[in-house]
Amino acid sequence: MQQAVIDSLKASPAYRQLVSTRRRFSFTLTALMILTYYSFILFVALAPQVLAQPLYAGATTSVGIVAGVGIIAVAVGLTGWYVLRANRTLDPLMSALLAKARQGD
Repeated sequence: MQQAVIDSLKASPAYRQLVSTRRRFSFTLTALMILTYYSFILFVALAPQVLAQPLYAGATTSVGIVAGVGIIAVAVGLTGWYVLRANRTLDPLMSALLAKARQGD
């Protein structure tokens, strides 16, 4: 793609809206992951005895293990949410913008 096409695409209000939407969504997901992770770390620091308790009497798995697996599940879920939204919404909009820019050549 030529620099003039790239510059016109960057100046497009639709492109700026797309970038703004993607950035806002990415920052929201990042904030959710940071909140989840640091909440877990604070829990480890402030209430380790709760995390050390077994799930039930005689269990070898502790509450902390389940919480750690939960953190991983949240990360996978947030990643899946981003991929789903990118594939269904953001990528088609970007493809349409690129097609429109190429037609202008």
